[in-house]
Amino acid sequence: GLFMEDRFYLYDEKEDTKTRFVSFVGENQRFDLAIVTSERFYGKLLVLDMQGNCFAILGPDDLAEEGYLEHAFRLQEAEAEELRSFLEEFIM
Repeated sequence: GLFMEDRFYLYDEKEDTKTRFVSFVGENQRFDLAIVTSERFYGKLLVLDMQGNCFAILGPDDLAEEGYLEHAFRLQEAEAEELRSFLEEFIM
């Protein structure tokens, strides 16, 4: 097609990834997550909040950063703490 010749790819790669789908209810909110393990993000995980339509690439440094989850997932402090507590179980 006409547009294919004009497209400039920075990269176009395929990779087998592992995805964990998990739903849990905290005291304040329900979370429906897809957590993708990939080689692409240098050991970090791609965490998608399917209800909130948000995502973030997370490692231990991001979980420790104050306000990071609140901003990335548009959460109040109490909800972000529930998510952080869950994610800390397997983001090392």
